[in-house]
Order: sequence, then structure tokens, then C-alpha cells
Amino acid sequence: MADRRDVEPSSAAARATWRQVLGSWDVVVILAVVAVVLVGSLAIDGVSSPRFWRFVILEIIPIALIALPMTLIVITGEIDLSVASVLGLTCAFMGQMWFLGVSSLPVLIALCLVLGAVLGAVNGTFISAFGLPSLAVTIGTLALYRGLAYVVLGDRAVANYPVDWTRSAIAPIPGLTIPWVILVVAALAVIFGVVLHATPIGRGLYAMGNNADASSFSGINVARTKFWLYVVCGMVSALAGVFWTLRFASARADNGVGLELSIVAAVLLGGVSIFGGRGSLIGVFAAVVLLGVLRNALQLAYVPANTLTIVTGALLIVSVVGPNVVTIARERWRRRRPTSSVPA
Repeated sequence: MADRRDVEPSSAAARATWRQVLGSWDVVVILAVVAVVLVGSLAIDGVSSPRFWRFVILEIIPIALIALPMTLIVITGEIDLSVASVLGLTCAFMGQMWFLGVSSLPVLIALCLVLGAVLGAVNGTFISAFGLPSLAVTIGTLALYRGLAYVVLGDRAVANYPVDWTRSAIAPIPGLTIPWVILVVAALAVIFGVVLHATPIGRGLYAMGNNADASSFSGINVARTKFWLYVVCGMVSALAGVFWTLRFASARADNGVGLELSIVAAVLLGGVSIFGGRGSLIGVFAAVVLLGVLRNALQLAYVPANTLTIVTGALLIVSVVGPNVVTIARERWRRRRPTSSVPA
């Protein structure tokens, strides 16, 4: 027969673990997704239809793609506000290359990825080699890259892509209504998730976010790590630009304007601390879905575009304040609980 002294502490530990899991911000965001879906399905016609979910997935794919490297960057205590401009410059570059006669889609994608890597390397060099603040650098390149997009393409729109290219970008998985491109996002999410949560590289990123100087003394090459994070972010943003161009069958210099707000909102709403050192990709993906469902549901309800921007801004504020409130409340609850003594 098991000793009562052995059973009670283990049961208390199990209860504490479940309370910690259920009280985590990731679970809060997931429950918010469930609540929005249920309320939307009951209150708005069309929210529960496959067509609605197809449009939600197509809309969130660029945000989900760029949120992957953005999560890693913010965990290190940095940020990249130029991602939407990288997307726009990639669209303009892709349109110009097609206009000049580059007619192979694999070649175009490869060129765009190289461009994204170069643009990310520019950010990474200023931030890692010169020690400049990422906020200032990427605000500058936000304007610079968008300006270059207009230099490359002007106010023209290149839209004469082959139909099979544009159809393939939004084609569903056979037998389903879900676009197949979501499989690419899922594969990249698995790769980024393993790197962040199951490798020494990920532990180093969290350490950098908590204390960059201590991480450097412990053997982590902080500057090099940040440089390559920005290179990867540039490449993924360029990939999102390729998808954007093919989905809308149009390359324009203003593609993706303002998208950085939704990306940053998703990352912070997913529980990643703006100060670095905390967060997970599960919460970020739940936040991406939450923003996508909420935005599309409100559009079905004929809510004006200005109101949608207000909602996104409000969620951005909640994303900064919310996790801290949950952490403080959990800590106060833990302190107020009476300590139970187990008889010897």
C-alpha cells in the first residue's frame, strides 16, 4: 500500500503543473480563438463555411510565414519592422524580372530569396556589427526598401503571369478546400519550432533575450547569431512576397503596406515578451489564427476597415499588457495560498 506521504506531494505537484499549464498565456490565446470561432459561427452567417476558412488561411499565410523568424528575433530582444517593405520590394523585383524576360518560376523564386537574404543581411550588419538599435535600423530600412520598390517598379502593376502559376499558389489540397501552401508553412513551423524549443541554438536565443552580455561571456556569439536571424527573416519575408504576388496575380510596389503591424501584433499577442527571453511558437500561431478569424469575421459583418485597424491596435496593446497581468496574477495567487504541512 502506498504511503500517504508519497501520494499527497505527488498529487499536489500534478495539480500545480496543471494549474501552470491552464494559466499560461498560450492557453489563454487558444481559448480566445475557440471563443471567437464559436461566437462568430453563431452570430455571423458564413463563418462556419469551408469558403470562409479558405480565405482565412490564404490571408494568414504571409503573416504566419514572417512571424516564424520574427518570433526568434523578438525572443532575443530585437525587432524587425522592415519585413513588410522586404515583401513589397520582393514583389516589385519579381514583377520587374518577369517583365525583363525571366520566365522560369524556380529561377524567379531563387532570385527573390537571394534578394531577401541581402536585405536581411543589411539589417543584420547594422545591428550586429555596428551595435545599432534594431528599432531605429529597421524603421529606416522600412522606408528605404519601400522607396526602392517604387524605384524598381514605379506605380506600374505587373499582372500578366501564367495562369498555372497563380492557380498553383492558391490550389487546394486534393479532396479538401485548404490551400496546399499551408503545408509549406507547417513544415517551416516544425523546423523553427525544433530549433527554438529543442536545440542549444534555441536555448541560446532565450539566454540572449534575458541577458546578452552574460550570453556572450558564456560562449554564445551574439553578434553572429543576430546577423543570421535577420538574414533568415529577410529570406522568409521574400518567400511571403512571392506568395503574395502569385496569390493576387499582381506585382506592385505597395504590396503588403502596413502588414508589419499585424505580424508584430501576432508575435506579441502570442506571448512573446517585447523585452525578449520569453515566448513560444504555439502561442504565436494561435494569435495568427485569432487575428485572421477575427478580421475576416468582422469583414463578413460589414465592419469598416478603420474599425479593423482599431481592433488590431487594441489587440497589440493587450498583447503587451496581458501576459504581464497573467504572470502577476499567478504569482499573487501562489503567494496567497496557505502552505500545507505534511505530517512525518
